[in-house]
Amino acid sequence: MITFQNLTFGGTFSYETPDLPPPPEFYLWSWGVNYHGRLGVGDTTNRSSPTQIGALGNWLSVAGGGYHNTAIKTDGTLWSWGNNASGQLGDNTTTARSSPVQVGALTGWSSLASGREHSLAIKTDGTMWAWGTNGSGQLGFGNTTAYSSPKQVGALTTWASIGTGGSSSFAVKTDGTLWSWGNNFYGQLGQGNTFYRSSPVQVGALNNWLRCTSGDHHTIAIKTNGTLWAWGRNNAGQDGGSGGGSSPAQVGALTNWSIIEAAYQHNVAIKTDGTLWAWGSGETGRLGLGNTTDIFSPVQVGALTTWSKIDAGQFHTTAVKTDGTLWSWGGNSYGQLGQGNTTNRSSPVQIGALTNWLNVSAGYRHSTAISS
Repeated sequence: MITFQNLTFGGTFSYETPDLPPPPEFYLWSWGVNYHGRLGVGDTTNRSSPTQIGALGNWLSVAGGGYHNTAIKTDGTLWSWGNNASGQLGDNTTTARSSPVQVGALTGWSSLASGREHSLAIKTDGTMWAWGTNGSGQLGFGNTTAYSSPKQVGALTTWASIGTGGSSSFAVKTDGTLWSWGNNFYGQLGQGNTFYRSSPVQVGALNNWLRCTSGDHHTIAIKTNGTLWAWGRNNAGQDGGSGGGSSPAQVGALTNWSIIEAAYQHNVAIKTDGTLWAWGSGETGRLGLGNTTDIFSPVQVGALTTWSKIDAGQFHTTAVKTDGTLWSWGGNSYGQLGQGNTTNRSSPVQIGALTNWLNVSAGYRHSTAISS
């Protein structure tokens, strides 16, 4: 009930307000290897099944790095946990954390990307920030100095999306231009050469890029027209047959690519029709094709058209279907598939029976996910 004072005639009046539904709650879960506390559950014990991180339902997004994780809560605050030897947690220390710790006091964080030992973030004002190790210039500050707390990259407010490789970084601006910096040993920056860059450099002159992601040494991207592009290292077929080398080259001729994720030597993607595709190294069964064979161009995983979210870890893959079920496949030496065991799987296997999973992130032999 709300009560008002009548300033004209005196007295008060009131009326019943309708019952409003409570705000949605989003819970955070993790499983797999737990060195340095990267699972965020307050200890360093490995888990082979999803374990809830804390009791609060206020998590919005999460990004799994090599040995650490970063996440955003619904209030726009930034949090991190896991290994911190290079300051990659951003809490102004180099102390490992086995439970989430807040990164500074700022709010307004909107998107994240975590590499092996560094992280990027974009705020709601379009600014981009970076922290962690910087030996290859992957933070974008024009130097190779490590930073243990977030530092703004330049002064622009036009950054739209970000992606990270092991020690390289990528971003798309609101004008559709693609930028890269950091390690370029295999040409993964797409600059037509192998020179490292310590500040963002535009990739070509086109302005129709939508999103970009990178494995350790190769990169894939989607343009606004739905075409798929790849470049960088190709020792296991991860360029999808594009032959890109150190410059972007189109993978096939299709125009219905929607979601892409790259990891160490393999890629997974979802098309606009909900089908799932994979290519690159098949070691440990990470492609989900029922074998361990390397694949040199995108191949459909099964026949289903109900895949909605996907992420690739170093040796495993995790995904969510439109019915809210959670699935995994690939290497499982530390329980990173969440199946309650350490058995590798070469085809998608459902994790538990729940149907309320919203998103998932795969790191180095560990996974995190958000449920409702």
